[in-house]
Amino acid sequence: MDPITRRTMLAATALTGALAANGAGAAPTGAAPSGDVPQPVDGRRGAPDLGPRNLGADRDNPDLLASPVTDSGKVPNLKWPFGLSHNRLLEGGWARETTVRELPVSTAMAGVDMRLLPGAIRELHWHKENEWSLMLNGSARITCVDEEGRNFIADVRQGDLWYFPSGLPHSIQALDQGCEFLLVFDNGAFSEDSTFLISQWFAGVPKSVLAKNFDEPESAFADIPAKQLYIFDAPLPPPLAAEAVASPAGSVPNPFVFRMADMPARPCPGGSVRIVDSTVFKASEHIAAAYVEIEPGAMRELHWHPRSPEWQYYISGRARMTVFASGDNSRTFDYQAGDVGYVPQTMGHYIENTGDEPVRYLEMFVGPRYTDVSLEQWMALIPPALVKQHLHLDDAAIARLRKRKGIVVKAG
Repeated sequence: MDPITRRTMLAATALTGALAANGAGAAPTGAAPSGDVPQPVDGRRGAPDLGPRNLGADRDNPDLLASPVTDSGKVPNLKWPFGLSHNRLLEGGWARETTVRELPVSTAMAGVDMRLLPGAIRELHWHKENEWSLMLNGSARITCVDEEGRNFIADVRQGDLWYFPSGLPHSIQALDQGCEFLLVFDNGAFSEDSTFLISQWFAGVPKSVLAKNFDEPESAFADIPAKQLYIFDAPLPPPLAAEAVASPAGSVPNPFVFRMADMPARPCPGGSVRIVDSTVFKASEHIAAAYVEIEPGAMRELHWHPRSPEWQYYISGRARMTVFASGDNSRTFDYQAGDVGYVPQTMGHYIENTGDEPVRYLEMFVGPRYTDVSLEQWMALIPPALVKQHLHLDDAAIARLRKRKGIVVKAG
């Protein structure tokens, strides 16, 4: 049975919501249709599953159910759906996270999916980790103050990014449509449940000390919250201009917001890519990203990342990725909207669109710059005889090797 037929039998097509007209931002909705009952069979390999079984999991993971013959060895799990993460519900919204608890291999990065109702606030807080975020839906107002007393207040919309450096206090408040956003942190053990919250600090300080610090009577602090707020309901804020606060030190030198949706995408034969690192988003000194779109039938070329692991978040479409972990160790995973993927540093991989709509996803890295190494470019930039002696390719195939990175490629 050829691979296309096998994938047709095993994979179900996901229904996803549309992104913004510029191709950046929106999160998908919907569920996969029932389709055929997948079986762990590939030609003469395998046998039908007699049950009991989880059909939804099998439909979402056809390449785990019937792994390609090229898979071998012991590669750790490199996938976690946010839908399996514990969701913390509050009156103003919810938050769920993917950390090393959910995906043990992801030691370098963690992610949080957060939803705020209109007016709701993610309370004033800070943390040790650097925070990078993409607004998936809706809009919000963010604030931040740096160690020099320079402030930053801005509204962010669908497709925008923000970045808060380690230790700087900040807040997020949803505007009139509410919002949902993805947060990424440069520590796999980070947890949203253990940040430094202003409400908890006030509750943990004697009122006499608060009175002395703020030069107010103790009665001024009679109604401070007895426990953390975290996410809470609040009235909608006024227009941005009405909330402007002038700082004697001025505003931050590099804005904490980047309008990724306004950034021209780099076109590729099979899709496009936007690379956002410190060269264009000056404030984002420790986290780099690429927003990739892969058309049906195309793939993110065979490559690896020499400087950092890769943390992925899938926004729409269906994809599969095989990771080469050196030696006889390779494993294939399937991804849908809302899934997190992870590739340890220097491990070779590709991402292939296996559905009939575009795949849109984020590649996230720890560090100031985006870097990758293309397998094809490497082969094209060394002596042809060396390639031929290793792989036994003919001269014509070697001559067609591209000396520039393809990023996203399409057969034919």
